[in-house]
Amino acid sequence: MQEPKTYRCIGLMSGTSLDGTDLACCRFINREGGWEYEIEHATTVPYPNSWVNKLRSLFTASAMDFSKANADLGIYYAGLINDFISENHISQVDCIGSHGHTIFHQPANHFTTQIGSGAHIASLTGLQTVCDFRQADVALGGQGAPLVPIGDMVLFHQYDYCLNIGGFANISFQSGGQRIAFDICPANFVLNAIYRDSLSKQGLQKETDLGYDKDGMLARRGAINQDLLNELQSITYYSEKPPKSLGEEWVKEHFFPVLAQYKIKEADLLASCCEHIALQIASATNAGPNDKMLMSGGGTLNAYLIERIRYYFKGEIKIPDLLTIHYKEAIIFAFLGLLRILQKVNTLSSVTGSGINTSGGCIYQPVIKI
Repeated sequence: MQEPKTYRCIGLMSGTSLDGTDLACCRFINREGGWEYEIEHATTVPYPNSWVNKLRSLFTASAMDFSKANADLGIYYAGLINDFISENHISQVDCIGSHGHTIFHQPANHFTTQIGSGAHIASLTGLQTVCDFRQADVALGGQGAPLVPIGDMVLFHQYDYCLNIGGFANISFQSGGQRIAFDICPANFVLNAIYRDSLSKQGLQKETDLGYDKDGMLARRGAINQDLLNELQSITYYSEKPPKSLGEEWVKEHFFPVLAQYKIKEADLLASCCEHIALQIASATNAGPNDKMLMSGGGTLNAYLIERIRYYFKGEIKIPDLLTIHYKEAIIFAFLGLLRILQKVNTLSSVTGSGINTSGGCIYQPVIKI
């Protein structure tokens, strides 16, 4: 029997909700029966306000400011990784898999952009780094997203559905012998924006608040506006078939203008949006009572939202341990980086629509001193 091969990789994930950078150090074991993983260390480092403001403004920044932000974020990530390695006495890291932070995602226009320079990360950590996972797939005509489904398929195969609720809600599942996945709808990206508006109107300083509706307490106090809910439900994207994906630009063009038409309390906006998210999640599945859905992402901790999802979803919802809730995407990006280093498929055409499975991502080797 062949001895199982073991790898140690660090995954970085920065989501559109801008709550922080997730870092996960994972051990991956390749046995004859497939891949196994273990989380050795994990942490979330909240973005300083300076970075939150900068990342929110980059959509309209000058080319020079944009390029500098890409380099600066790579330097910032490298510092986080070095501190993470030092504090946890981590050794023998095979690779870093960094998602980067998405600024543009327009696959219909043949481009997507995640910043956080991999060259700077590799040079300053001394570790080979994989980043820009989406570019090759978009160049082949795919959506470049979602990328997590191959990790769902390989590492979490015991579940019928894998749902992540972050800035956007996305899902993956097996259908007709292949993996299907897509972004369902906006989630925390919208909920957090509404909550921040509520704070602003009350004159509260954001630094003294969590920046999100903890446990959905404000949403729970709201009333669902049926007209708003109906209009959200009728957005064209939801009737489109996958492959499909969402980005910040789409929300600003198609979602926020709908909300702006309704001059109602923020609590009512939150309640209506939570109902909309729950309905869209339920309609994205064809679950029976014996089907199991694994949930992860920050939205899993929104008690009110989970209640509404349970109300509509017909199967069993599995909420895992806090490490998996918070770090599942960072775990999978560590795994995607490893698959790229091993020249194995890490992007599924059945998910992205590119027409061909690929091993995507740019590999940056640490500087060799001569």
